[in-house]
Amino acid sequence: MTAPIQTITTPFAFNITVNCYLVQADTGYILIDTGMPNQRQAIEDALEQTQCQMGSLKLIILTHGDIDHCGNAAYLRQKFSAPIAMHVNDVGMVERGDMFWNRKTPNPLIKVLFRLFFGLRKADQFTPDLYLEDRSTLSECGLDAEVIHLPGHSKGSIGVLMSTGDLFCGDLLGNTDKPELWTIIDDPGAAHTSVKKLDSLPINTVYPGHGQPFPIEQFMHDHSQDQSLDSQATYVKPGQLFNY
Repeated sequence: MTAPIQTITTPFAFNITVNCYLVQADTGYILIDTGMPNQRQAIEDALEQTQCQMGSLKLIILTHGDIDHCGNAAYLRQKFSAPIAMHVNDVGMVERGDMFWNRKTPNPLIKVLFRLFFGLRKADQFTPDLYLEDRSTLSECGLDAEVIHLPGHSKGSIGVLMSTGDLFCGDLLGNTDKPELWTIIDDPGAAHTSVKKLDSLPINTVYPGHGQPFPIEQFMHDHSQDQSLDSQATYVKPGQLFNY
């Protein structure tokens, strides 16, 4: 049976939006990513319109530890009594509110600016309830899906692959202009390996953290034309403003 998917899109920064995905499972709902803290009311309103209430939200899955994906996790856990699950390799990002916790050391100015504007404030920091590994299944939550470890954007980045062929890929891939590797790539080699991993899986449609869903074939075709990956991680997409 195809699980209904509701996309919740809210503003992030620099005219970029970020997606959360509410997936209906047999036992209730699973929320994949939680948006920015300053968009909390919009997230709550979207959940309310779907009649997602206390007791019906079974799990909050975070594809990685950046603030635009985990910013409302602690708040929603408290409101809905829903556990938070993510990969252990990004845990320091959410416990300390530091997106650079497990990433390469950036230009000091960039590090200060991003901590100032995109740091997770103390009240929103948290420790996850569950740690997901590669090929962890979500059957206990009533969803025929498994977790796929997809490092590259961050060491603990994961995706969720449903039996329908729908993949929630976090920020490994994006589709704001076209399907492509997302601008923020911390480890190009790991990202390339993750893309090869995707090519071996039964994926139909990709639901990215930023931009519109797209057929996996569209990305793979374009990606095969140029498999060279930049050795420099880049932060902030508009104009490729900040290079390490």
